[in-house]
Amino acid sequence: MEAAAPRSFAFSVDAEHTVSALLNAPHNARAGCVLAHGAGAGMAHPFMAAVASGLAERGVATLRYQFPYMERGSKRPDGPALAHATVRAAVAEASQRLPQLALFGGGKSFGGRMTSQAHAASPLPGVRGIVFFGFPLHPAKQPSSTRAQHLFEVHSPMLFLQGTRDELADDALVRTLIGELGPRATLETIPQADHSFHVPARSGRKDAAVLSDMLDATVRWIDRLLAT
Repeated sequence: MEAAAPRSFAFSVDAEHTVSALLNAPHNARAGCVLAHGAGAGMAHPFMAAVASGLAERGVATLRYQFPYMERGSKRPDGPALAHATVRAAVAEASQRLPQLALFGGGKSFGGRMTSQAHAASPLPGVRGIVFFGFPLHPAKQPSSTRAQHLFEVHSPMLFLQGTRDELADDALVRTLIGELGPRATLETIPQADHSFHVPARSGRKDAAVLSDMLDATVRWIDRLLAT
């Protein structure tokens, strides 16, 4: 399927915050994904753009958006209350712009975690599942699972795309977490990939091929949920 060129627009989070967004909506899309960016880079980062373009080619629309701190050029992420409100506003916007599509939430690192926190606190209307492009389980070199406790309050399907060299997600801890979450959680491991899904040259693979495999796995997961 031919990828659609992204359309830019803005939406309001609350009376004080308006953020930018990009919509990739291919013709005859069968699902939509509301994607939040990571802590250090916004919605136009090459990784986010590649994910949106790749999903569009596979028949999945995406709505990417900025958190308010990124919109104003700050390096300090928003607090949970504002971040969660932004996630909710983005999902509401996607529901209006993609009214016929089943919706999924998620994002890269921080963005995925804020989405799941919001969903755990109160289910995001219409969201069928959450996809994590690298869940940040703990700070670098500080293995822990405390950041994952809210996931036990998420009662929707979750897809975890995790590199085995991710310094923010110890592989053994991730596997333990997935086991504890049970059938609602699906894990797709990316051998030798780091938190940015970069793989070393000695792996014999290219980053583009890794991303393609990740997107194929994401669409297979979405299609399985659409079939149920």
